[in-house]
Amino acid sequence: MFTPQSFSIALLMVVVSTICWGSWANTFKGVKDFRFELFYWDYAIGIFAISLILAFTMGSVHSGPSSFLANISVASEGDIISALIGGAVFNLANLLLVAGIDMAGLAVAFPVSIGLALIVGVVLSYVLQPKGNPILLAGGVVLAVIAVILDGKAYAGLRKPGAGVSRKSLWVCVVSGVLMGLWAPFVTHSMTAGRSLGPYSTAVFFTLGALLSCFIFNTYLMKRPLSGEPVAASGYFRASAGEHLLGIAGGFVWGVGTVFNLVAASFTGVAISYAIGQASPMVAALWGVFAWHEFRGAGTKAKTYLGLMFLFYILAIVTVAAANRVH
Repeated sequence: MFTPQSFSIALLMVVVSTICWGSWANTFKGVKDFRFELFYWDYAIGIFAISLILAFTMGSVHSGPSSFLANISVASEGDIISALIGGAVFNLANLLLVAGIDMAGLAVAFPVSIGLALIVGVVLSYVLQPKGNPILLAGGVVLAVIAVILDGKAYAGLRKPGAGVSRKSLWVCVVSGVLMGLWAPFVTHSMTAGRSLGPYSTAVFFTLGALLSCFIFNTYLMKRPLSGEPVAASGYFRASAGEHLLGIAGGFVWGVGTVFNLVAASFTGVAISYAIGQASPMVAALWGVFAWHEFRGAGTKAKTYLGLMFLFYILAIVTVAAANRVH
């Protein structure tokens, strides 16, 4: 099993994770007339498939008790269940986040959901696995939350004047944020308690939990979407091969990021790798600026907020990274 043997390698893997988490949604921009609820089936298949591929390659580099198959054969049942639950929790959080973005826009959904997720995920993960300097870690989280708020302020400048935000959409974002923060402690438990799972085994059961829970959560949201009209399952089979491939590719990108984040966490601790990984909105904003030209014609205020967001995210990453070295 490949695991990082130095902090620099672990940090590089977390940075790759951040890039992947902030980039996967670009694949959805390449589809036409394919509702996200349908696209999400291919995405869920993709995250599970890539975790299996990496488990049988990087996770099986050397035979022994830590290799993928050997590890799952001796792992505690409770740890496997914990990883499955973590995947299901993430899946519901992600579906609600997308719904929140659709209902309230990025300007509201990101600060509320990702900001809450950062606080909940890092605090609970650190309680379960107190690794790293708590003061620096807390400082990094505060800087990252400020960056998320600035990100929302920047996108708020793109909103149409008079566009309101309903109480329902705010609650969707709040629930999404709490759930998005709760999957990290489940993963922490699966990697640290009893006969624990290794990072590759955790990723496989985590993504399996996400895929299986689609049959409950995604099916329900197709029939009773939080916004828009109900979606018929037949639409999935009418999509082109290219659209299905884009969905799977999106899952591959996010899945690589997740596996790398968990593998790095075996060195840094989940709280630190999760905190840095949640800088993904910065990557998404970069795509928005340079690839999709979302800020073309934006006012000076929006661009100023955007610049400050990048600055605070960089400071957050540096601070959280320093938390690993100072004990």
